[in-house]
Amino acid sequence: MIKHVVMVKLKQFSSHKIKLEKAKLFKLMLLDLLQKVPDLKAMEVGLNFNEKPSAYDVVLISEFESKEGLDNYRIHPEHIVVLDFLKEIMEKTAVVDYVSQ
Repeated sequence: MIKHVVMVKLKQFSSHKIKLEKAKLFKLMLLDLLQKVPDLKAMEVGLNFNEKPSAYDVVLISEFESKEGLDNYRIHPEHIVVLDFLKEIMEKTAVVDYVSQ
């Protein structure tokens, strides 16, 4: 099993409420991919409550049967739509892909 972990730090918006709305929409868009991307086997998306400046805002943990499945996910048209939205709202991301035991 392949695990794909992404942490996202969102841009600063004019209010915390707007930032939270963007994070919630991003979460819904990601979870919707479970119905649209056949190679995506499982996904968990969490919204951070830690207020430290070093904290990221959203974490995604997804699972694939193979590296090829992950590669297919990355180029899937529905995933590209989510990435385009992400580019509008993110400050930075961190990614880890690994083989789960």
